[in-house]
Amino acid sequence: MLYVPNDEERDPRVNLAIETYLLQNMPLDEPILLFYINEPSIIIGRNQNTIEEINKEYVDENGIHVVRRLSGGGAVYHDIGNLNFSFIMPDDGNSFRDFKKLTEPIVEALHKLGIEGAQLKGRNDLVIDDKKFSGNAMYSTNGRMFAHGTLMFDSDIDEVVNALKVKKDKIESKGIKSIRSRVTNIKDYLPAEKQTMTTEEFRQAILLQIFGVDSVDQVKTHELNEADWKVINQISEEYYKNWDWNYGRSPEFNLERQKRFPIGSIEVRLSVVNGEIEKAKVFGDFFGLGEIKDVENRLIGTRYEKQALADSIDQIDLTHYFGNITKEEFLELIY
Repeated sequence: MLYVPNDEERDPRVNLAIETYLLQNMPLDEPILLFYINEPSIIIGRNQNTIEEINKEYVDENGIHVVRRLSGGGAVYHDIGNLNFSFIMPDDGNSFRDFKKLTEPIVEALHKLGIEGAQLKGRNDLVIDDKKFSGNAMYSTNGRMFAHGTLMFDSDIDEVVNALKVKKDKIESKGIKSIRSRVTNIKDYLPAEKQTMTTEEFRQAILLQIFGVDSVDQVKTHELNEADWKVINQISEEYYKNWDWNYGRSPEFNLERQKRFPIGSIEVRLSVVNGEIEKAKVFGDFFGLGEIKDVENRLIGTRYEKQALADSIDQIDLTHYFGNITKEEFLELIY
């Protein structure tokens, strides 16, 4: 495994660009590990409707970054008490959506630090005592992929509550009543002698455990050079500092349907004119392969009647784009 040091950068628009650069440009002779710590920000899932996931007034008043990532899944809040990790690797065709496999190095490292209760639970959450401290997501393209996640080490949970709007059905699906009741910080579970750790010291401790070494000098690294940074800054400008990428322009719709499935929430918005779908938009926190625009384009031009919709859906590989959902379930959602 190769480690890319990233000790000082705190801008999420740059940190996500570093991750994208490593995914698209770095040789993948071996997996790459990237850590990053962001100043206060909300990171939106690729297929989510940004404006409906955030408390816009609070975000604006407090100067919180809002940035859309490449991967699916739900919105997460980052601050300097949160450590983010990313494993970048070839896509072997079997690892996408296998969160147990790809979070195992993190879970094992936490166990070695004395947090024996850390475990994967549900679709993509790491928990301690049934309280979430890590959300995870994946993205795959051109035979490459990354698996990345958050590690709430010493985050301000009040800010998590204030900045995000969590939909009622998501909370109910977890069987609990509030964000506060279902999240926790890792620091609270460390042995007493490690309670004074900073986020940066925690990052180093996790790094040494993953590589199985005693000092950072023993970790195989790639230092980003001037040529790397030139492309990284281009990616940041094109995507992560771009309003259209982060918020997107959504057309008017006259039909909205939303439902939560085991694979995540799916929301479909359709503009139906003269009995035919003129515009379509699909949102959600599901983990899909491919571009969700393919699904939207397949629906556009279809008559809004059951058999015509069923015929269109027959031509969509729903598992590829959404995960384990049947054609009957998707038809019931949109009709």
